[in-house]
Amino acid sequence: MKFAPFAALATAAALALPLPAQAFDLTSMTEAERDAFHNEIRNYLMENPQVIMEAVAVLEQRQQQQQAQNDVALVQDNAEALFSDDHSWTGGNPEGDITLVEFMDYKCGYCKRAFPEVESLVEADGDIRVIVKEFPILGEESLLAAQFAIATLQTAGDEAYKQVHDALMTFQGDISEPALRRVAEGFDLDADAIIAHMDSDEVGQVIAANHALGQRMNITGTPTFVMNDQMLRGYVPLDVMQEIAAEIRQES
Repeated sequence: MKFAPFAALATAAALALPLPAQAFDLTSMTEAERDAFHNEIRNYLMENPQVIMEAVAVLEQRQQQQQAQNDVALVQDNAEALFSDDHSWTGGNPEGDITLVEFMDYKCGYCKRAFPEVESLVEADGDIRVIVKEFPILGEESLLAAQFAIATLQTAGDEAYKQVHDALMTFQGDISEPALRRVAEGFDLDADAIIAHMDSDEVGQVIAANHALGQRMNITGTPTFVMNDQMLRGYVPLDVMQEIAAEIRQES
């Protein structure tokens, strides 16, 4: 338990003690009065330790509520870049009533874990639009994979991108140019053209735009999802995503 929350709890407990109002003017207390005051706080918390956990729970709930409010504002401020850019792959139902944006990294274990969950959500729901934003933050292999996927989208189109994206999300092992070449050739894609395009300005601009968007939205890890106006930071299981989708529809 961190010290700051504990200190806040101690103060809250102290305010509940039946002491004279003037005793809370710490600047006017004598040293003996302050010692007695501190002892009262300690004794109260020792006799009622559940107060600590109750106050921590309230504090965490308030912080989560504040974070959710801040995230809604971030989504609203960056809506065009999130939902209407001209460089991200879009799948699912293009007319869906819910849009799910995923910031992902091909070397991220939790992204790989979330991949079948997202696929199941889109397939079972049928009314969700999906936008993928490559967000390489885990090193050189992450960058290579993102460059390859974006280059595939730009040179070979949406269907080829989806094939490559799915393959990279389930890929095990080191990501290298020879490995990426094998992925392309496995789908009868022009591996030479894709690899030659990986270091292009067009690919670099997409990654830079995604990183800039992530920075504006305080995204520091993957996966991070945006579902309409809600941000979901971290791995989210299928049943929770379904519950959130249902809540969004109920509120709309």
